[in-house]
Amino acid sequence: MSAIRLLVLGAVRRHGRAHGYQVRGDLEYWGAHEWSNAKPGSIYHALKQMARQGLLHAHEIAPSTAGGPPRTEYELTDEGAGEYFSLLRAALVTYDQRGDMKTAAIGFMVDLPRAETVALLRERGRRIEAWRASVTEHYVPEDGIEGLGHIGEIMNMWVHTADSEAEWTRGLVERIENGAYLFVDEGEPFSGVLAEGQENPYATGERHPDDHR
Repeated sequence: MSAIRLLVLGAVRRHGRAHGYQVRGDLEYWGAHEWSNAKPGSIYHALKQMARQGLLHAHEIAPSTAGGPPRTEYELTDEGAGEYFSLLRAALVTYDQRGDMKTAAIGFMVDLPRAETVALLRERGRRIEAWRASVTEHYVPEDGIEGLGHIGEIMNMWVHTADSEAEWTRGLVERIENGAYLFVDEGEPFSGVLAEGQENPYATGERHPDDHR
């Protein structure tokens, strides 16, 4: 799965239509450039690639009367919306050692109904338990693996990470079941996107050739 695809599709969807600089600004605002591969070049590449694939529709916007280059605004197609929700659902249930897909999915989980989100997170919990069981089938964390020396600490790390993830997932399910957050079938969820012209306190300051786009 690709975190950058989920992030870009989700950011465009939050706006309805968005140009590349808006998408980049939102992802930096969410800190995605720190915990994923959402760097400027990757963002603009993903926008163009998904437009070619039919997941986004590219609207060419004429330059303003004040001058300046034209901009391209992107909008999800029906196929793009289907891809977005497919990636989101898969990311909520999948457990691995990377954090980018999980983090992106939690940021967008309110785009799904509350009951479905709970069901997906419960499935995630079951998959964590199954993954842990597969690791510990021939490995006792407290004893390590004979002959592996310090390399056994890698498996210790995996097991402790899985335990932490399982505990956090159970807590999140409980909070959601107790009414935390506003989901899509309950009104307008918190979007967390930058308004047009709003200063981004987390901007990297890097320029990119497509920033005008």
